[in-house]
Amino acid sequence: MSTITSIRCWTLQDQRQSLILAAHGTDLAEIIYWGPRLPDGTDLEMLVAAARMDVTGGMLDAVPPLSICPEARRSFPGQPGLSLTDSTGNALLPRFAFDRAEEGDLSLILHYHDADNGLHYQAMFELTPTTGMIRAQASLASEQPISVNWLSAPVFPGPQNSHEMIDFHGRWIGEFQTSRTPWSAGARLRDNPTGRTGHEYFPGLIVPCTGATNSQGSAYAFHYGWSGGHKMLAEELPDGRRQIQWGHATGSRRAPGIKFETAPLYAVFSDQGINGCAVAFQRHLRDEILQPPAPTRPRPVHYNCWEAVYFDHDHATLCDIASRAAALGAERFVLDDGWFGKRDDDTSSLGDWTIDARKYPDGLMPLINHIHAEGMTFGIWFEPEMINPDSDLFHAHPDWVLGDPDQVLGRQQMVLNIARPEVQAYLYERISAVLCDHPIDYVKWDHNRVLPEPDSAQAEAIYALFDRLRAGFPLVEFESCSSGGGRIDFGILSRTHRVWLSDSNDPLERLRIQHEAALFLPMVVTGSHVGPRQCHTSGRLTDIRLRAWAAAQRHMGFEMDPRELSVDEAEVLRDVTNWWKDNRHWTERADILRLDSDDPAVIAELQRAEDGSRFVAFAGLSEASAQILPRPLRFTGLDADATYDIRLLNRDDAPGLSRGSPLLKTENARLSGQYLMHQGITLPWTFPQSIWVIEGTRL
Repeated sequence: MSTITSIRCWTLQDQRQSLILAAHGTDLAEIIYWGPRLPDGTDLEMLVAAARMDVTGGMLDAVPPLSICPEARRSFPGQPGLSLTDSTGNALLPRFAFDRAEEGDLSLILHYHDADNGLHYQAMFELTPTTGMIRAQASLASEQPISVNWLSAPVFPGPQNSHEMIDFHGRWIGEFQTSRTPWSAGARLRDNPTGRTGHEYFPGLIVPCTGATNSQGSAYAFHYGWSGGHKMLAEELPDGRRQIQWGHATGSRRAPGIKFETAPLYAVFSDQGINGCAVAFQRHLRDEILQPPAPTRPRPVHYNCWEAVYFDHDHATLCDIASRAAALGAERFVLDDGWFGKRDDDTSSLGDWTIDARKYPDGLMPLINHIHAEGMTFGIWFEPEMINPDSDLFHAHPDWVLGDPDQVLGRQQMVLNIARPEVQAYLYERISAVLCDHPIDYVKWDHNRVLPEPDSAQAEAIYALFDRLRAGFPLVEFESCSSGGGRIDFGILSRTHRVWLSDSNDPLERLRIQHEAALFLPMVVTGSHVGPRQCHTSGRLTDIRLRAWAAAQRHMGFEMDPRELSVDEAEVLRDVTNWWKDNRHWTERADILRLDSDDPAVIAELQRAEDGSRFVAFAGLSEASAQILPRPLRFTGLDADATYDIRLLNRDDAPGLSRGSPLLKTENARLSGQYLMHQGITLPWTFPQSIWVIEGTRL
């Protein structure tokens, strides 16, 4: 910290960026600069003065500060950072005064108090130099019980040199759709009351500066690491300033209390386009948040039996399928929904976590023994947070349900109120009994409906249950599956190890979903499976090559009945699976870079090795191009002065209508990084719903 007259300043910076906060007197701090690293010795007094704004007609005589927690008592013209009431329901309008600062080399904690209202506010900032990620979090303490309707994480200013913002919406089997909203007077508000991260509400925001693309220009990005409902506000004030707020969903803190905190807000600045933000999120999640049970173990190829058998569990059939999956290259077999209670469809038995003796008269061990004999490990499906009205648990404890008794069901089920200690104890006992009695190394943890009412206590309780299970079973890997992409965020991923990105195994849908999700998620956590020839969610028929290569872009698995495969299809799948296994030692730590395709029909990405020595690019043609021939595909993130050996890995997939002789169709090319990034490579013509895979090695 430096103090200049009545100004306090704090700086967090690494080799690439500077974050500078300043405060006048005892006021709350403001972020006055965040961007490329400023020169050493920058005159902070001049910097503060340079940020001072003018006053004109129709305004107050001073500009109300856009602080890290804007205060309504200061005539702030936008959304304040706090909304509080006391025990009688009267609004509290705090005015905080500086107390102290705790400064580390790359961290800052600012403490403030409001003596009149007995409130204490704290804002924390932490910079991770290896990833460039800023982690910010706010907390509030009160001397008397209060109700918090809204508490924002530390507020960041929005850049002035930006025309639009990008956030995310979606639906089941259509996750990670983007919305581009122009900045204008007023607010872009996303307030999620569903109680989980949700297909509809992913807690992410990208703010590209003018002219930014995937590969160039400046951009800012944010992610709120919370698995309950969240609120995002991006607001342009009447005076033109912009603020970005994140916190728990409005009103989701239902109980009065004396201590409150936000989830961590992850914020990143990039001077290398939107991909720079994506790489920071990918690396930070992989290296700073994820806690895998066996960090050095390669990600195993999955087989999940859901779309092969659904609820129809038969020992002989499952053993046959397991043997075929192992022959195709699977290394883990996951037994999905239908093994417990009297679960023949989705109408019953959630909550009754005991093995169904009708389907498994000798228990699960005969099946597990067969799977182990085939060289695979064993995983199993749970949906612990849910309950069916038709279940032994509901009949015994109808009072354990969250919400009204006459609520609308979702997938024939209700939600257990796991904030109740007795519900937590029951779930831990039932899950741990299954894990203790069987050699299980993986749990697919599902969550197939939204909450009947917003309640942040539910997310806090699931964190506590995961923490207890992780402590009790440190070698078990957990997947966050929530009807596919319904609960994906850094909060749940600090306790789990993989996400099921979407229930759609349609490879064309997957190309798009994976492309957008890569803005935040690395390969190692992103499950992607080869589905049936005719997709069960879209009805579309797709070639095995597209299905296999789409899955090979992420953590690969199979989820179809292998008995449907022809000899040729099985050979293709084995070959792609072997390629994935041969390369996972470097793709697991690769940066996923989205390519700026000049053909909107092409969805393309490049996965660059951590040391830059090699890459693989995937170019999926989702539909027919407008022009006759493919446009050159420009790469990104390469060494401009280096020469690369370029190989079209699947050149034999070129159809008969590709009648010419482009170079990569018959031989490798040696081209400079500069050429590959500026001009691009020429690919053969192919049919829509096809994919090209290009390997590159730096010479």
